[in-house]
Amino acid sequence: MAATPPPPASAGDIDALHYLQQQLVQQVELRDRFAQPLRSIAGFVTASEDDGATLRATALLLDADTLAIIDRQVARLPAAMPEITDLQGFRVLPALLEALAMLKHPPDLAFVDGHGTAHPRRLGIAAHFGVATGLPSIGVATSILTGEPRMALHEMRGAFTPLRDGRQQIGWVLRSRPDSPPLIVSPGHRVAMAAAPELVMRFTTSHRLPEPIRLAGLAASAT
Repeated sequence: MAATPPPPASAGDIDALHYLQQQLVQQVELRDRFAQPLRSIAGFVTASEDDGATLRATALLLDADTLAIIDRQVARLPAAMPEITDLQGFRVLPALLEALAMLKHPPDLAFVDGHGTAHPRRLGIAAHFGVATGLPSIGVATSILTGEPRMALHEMRGAFTPLRDGRQQIGWVLRSRPDSPPLIVSPGHRVAMAAAPELVMRFTTSHRLPEPIRLAGLAASAT
């Protein structure tokens, strides 16, 4: 499990965290290494409370076949560092790890509210979480952090187009629901680029978000 460094207090510390991201991303595996068939999946959602002083991580464990809720846990921890967009993984990881540890058992596949490889250094929250835990993971975000779609996206459900940063594909722009803004989907760890949109759509019903993340968000708002 990757260590969580102390919070940055200066530009030099931020540079050190950027460097650590570059080291950690070398551990990211972009090939399918999740259980087949999947038995359980989980959604992980984080949010700030108390004007950013507290971080809340919600973990929702589901049966992969029926989407029945197996377990739900919420962890709250003091925020150890300020909010910096491209360093969110370091900020929220301790709370995510706490919520994961509270579950009855780890999932076969984790859906994380945030980016995976669709990140300036290819280590968004989902990728950071995957490397730290060894869990197969996918990042699902609602806006682009970096990169551009390869082409205009069709309005039909399930349409997707590559998200590229220069010549490199870093994720997908996915239309999970007609007449709704697309999702930004990218593998986090131990999931191949090609598998990510299919897995998100497999667990998306009539809503925009895949059920693990949607239900985790609902659970978080109720706590």
